[in-house]
Amino acid sequence: MMASNAIVHQFNLPDFYVAASVNNVRFRRRSNLCGLGFPSMKLSIVIPCYNEERTLAEIVAQVLATDIKGMDREVIIVDDCSGDRAPQIAAALAADHPEVKVLTHPENRGKSAALKTGFESASGDIILVQDADLEYDPADYAALLVPFIENGADVVYGSRFLAPDRTTFLGFTHFHGNRALTMLSNVMNGLRLTDLSTCYKVFRRSVLDQMTLEEEKFGFCPEFTAKAARLKPKPEFIEIPVAYTSRSYAEGKKISWRHGLRAIYCIIRYSLFR
Repeated sequence: MMASNAIVHQFNLPDFYVAASVNNVRFRRRSNLCGLGFPSMKLSIVIPCYNEERTLAEIVAQVLATDIKGMDREVIIVDDCSGDRAPQIAAALAADHPEVKVLTHPENRGKSAALKTGFESASGDIILVQDADLEYDPADYAALLVPFIENGADVVYGSRFLAPDRTTFLGFTHFHGNRALTMLSNVMNGLRLTDLSTCYKVFRRSVLDQMTLEEEKFGFCPEFTAKAARLKPKPEFIEIPVAYTSRSYAEGKKISWRHGLRAIYCIIRYSLFR
């Protein structure tokens, strides 16, 4: 059955923060909110990693430096049996930074499996997914966290399609493939998202604890979205514009048309049968 009443709000934070509910919309200037802290909460940042020796140290440096609105921070790197120097780099980062810890898979299992391993170890009240490839900018964390601070959000997605002036996709196929998958997921789950496949998914631990994730490879995005949309009571899905610069296959991009087919399967499976 479709989750027909799930709620999606889109926040255009560069100008205004929109705190919205079913029956009313309130506008607040962003400048009034960005100084707010969230000292009683902890943010767990989960970074799945597979053969990312060229980018891992830089992304972790950015993650450690970015503003998270006064929250406590832990960074969990999950190495999925990389064949390059990524495990050694991750170990060095953990040795230098007490807030960084490293988990490893003895065999390559897939991105979703790495995320599940990270989630199991996460101790934060809020969990944020961060890719290791520098396509997404951790400077967007502050904007992604504002809805949790001000509006008690449950689920926040960073949408690349809400920030076209800060977004570069790898060609026609990736751009329109993402749009098509998002449309299918919206129809199946009663949502109005603009970016299903975004890396930046931020959610409360309490939302994650209400579902059992099953995917191992690249099925996390459609599975999590479908299962979250079917929770009772239904959580709010809030979207925030985020920057995105796609890397090329020569630079290590891993997504392919096969992952798109798997995403279609996951959308149908978890929307209708789980």
